[in-house]
Amino acid sequence: MLQAIGLTSTPRRDGPPVVDDLTFEAQPGSVTVLLGAPGSGKTTALRLMLELEAGRGVTYFRGRPLHRIGHPASEVGVLLGDVPGHPARTARGQLRMLCAAAGVPASRADELLDVVGLAGLGDQRIGTLSAGMDRRLGLASALLGDPHALVLDEPAEGLSPREKSWIHGLLRAHAAEGGTVLHTTADPKEAARAADRVVTIDEGRLVADQDVADFSRTRLRPRVAVRTPHAARLAAVVGREARAARRSVEVVAEGGSRLSVYGSSCAEVGDTAYRHGVPVHQLADETGDAGPAADSAGGPGGASGGGPVRAVLPGPASTVAISQLPPPIPVRPARGPLRPLRYELRRLFGVRTTTLIMAAVLIVSAGLSVLLARAGKVPLSDLLVAWPDVLPLPPAAFAAGLLGALSFGDEFRYPALAAGRGTVPRRLGLLMAKLVVSAGVALLLALLAVLADAQALRLVYGEDLVTVPENAPQMAASWAGLSVGCAWAGLLGAGVFRLTVAGVAAVLAVPVLVVPLMQKLLEGPSARSVGGLPGRLRELGWLQWPYETDRWVMVAVRIVAQPVGLALSLSLSALICAYVFTSLRGRARW
Repeated sequence: MLQAIGLTSTPRRDGPPVVDDLTFEAQPGSVTVLLGAPGSGKTTALRLMLELEAGRGVTYFRGRPLHRIGHPASEVGVLLGDVPGHPARTARGQLRMLCAAAGVPASRADELLDVVGLAGLGDQRIGTLSAGMDRRLGLASALLGDPHALVLDEPAEGLSPREKSWIHGLLRAHAAEGGTVLHTTADPKEAARAADRVVTIDEGRLVADQDVADFSRTRLRPRVAVRTPHAARLAAVVGREARAARRSVEVVAEGGSRLSVYGSSCAEVGDTAYRHGVPVHQLADETGDAGPAADSAGGPGGASGGGPVRAVLPGPASTVAISQLPPPIPVRPARGPLRPLRYELRRLFGVRTTTLIMAAVLIVSAGLSVLLARAGKVPLSDLLVAWPDVLPLPPAAFAAGLLGALSFGDEFRYPALAAGRGTVPRRLGLLMAKLVVSAGVALLLALLAVLADAQALRLVYGEDLVTVPENAPQMAASWAGLSVGCAWAGLLGAGVFRLTVAGVAAVLAVPVLVVPLMQKLLEGPSARSVGGLPGRLRELGWLQWPYETDRWVMVAVRIVAQPVGLALSLSLSALICAYVFTSLRGRARW
């Protein structure tokens, strides 16, 4: 059972709250529709229920609020708007990535693709899906965790009648298995066809809470739809016979050759048309919504010369006990992925962007290395990483920073973990997974770049040019540290400012701004030396390490003491502090 009690949104400065003291419930085994015109507060009500918007009230999912449910994906499936997936990602890749977030096996993705009718389209890109296919993929995303309740916002909006029928059939099947279904709509006729219970709201307040039979009787009017080339003549004779029989029949001209006859039946209208020799092209029973009454000018036989006339028949207001001061609804951080490392790997390699960037950088790096070696004045250490003086960073290091920036930048641009919010949860597990994966990709790219450059140099200039230097371990550690540092700078920069461009700017700021500043600070002879530092650290430490590690400690100190290393360390420290600050500030606001 789903129970919403006293939902009230935070009031706007210039008006009342969008949702005001809304209370209703959705029973298991049935489909409940939240009906209201556009702007009536339907979507805001759903966001309050899912704790995505600040306000007051509480929503219980089988007796527990959402923030007290350990695995929300197994309790409630949500679809707010379209699928916020990367347009280059495949439908199967999107679902497998979300499987890692929900903590379910990857095989669940193929099962859901078959259920929603996309089994043959699993390799199709999200950006190429039609509106109906996109909605099917959204339903598959909502069903990944096998939830008990489904909360959907306008799931059939803008779809063809066939797609609408399929979606409502799927929701009905979920309810038939004991699940709870709640979805919104602005179409009363759709609500009458698809729902077991209809909750009507207007301006954020409850208007009626009825079962579908009462709703159809009190809020909708049955009518006979007629299409004939002699609409005026048929309207006149139907009205004349109704007056003669003293029956209450209303004939409304819908424009052109269409009539709507209220208070009669298909048989009566057909018999009248047959007796008077009026040809009929269409004759069907329909159900029209009882909206605001339109002004009409009466014509012969009660036919209106204007638009359709619809009576206003408001349903009975529901009398439900509402708390005077419901508890507040804080905006809570969305759950991070239950399997963050697997999620991050699928997010990173689920699109071709990663492999294309890596391939392009290796080609550029090899080409630059060959051109630099032709001049004959570049040291071997710069040749192997293709780092000319005109570039602030080697191509591979910059690419590592770009991939790191995309790691968080794509999360904010295509928020798969927080649908409908446009933000990304700042969970420690997700951050650590991104740091580990970005570091691994950076090291792989750094190694491949060195191997590609060395092979290109040997191929063009022969074996004698590339030799193993004596300080190879120190060079390797420095190159690895630079690559990983750039990847983390891009990652944290994009995480703080929520933009990929900001992450790239954070990477470039190290050699362009921070390094020159550090060089000015370090100019001149040093009055102190770091000689003997390992021995002093050994004296202060609780654990005694072998003397062989002294050399490695000094190597690390020299790497960090270099302008680039020191600048990168300071930049990473600043970005980490900024990331933590924004996280704490966001949680205080939640």
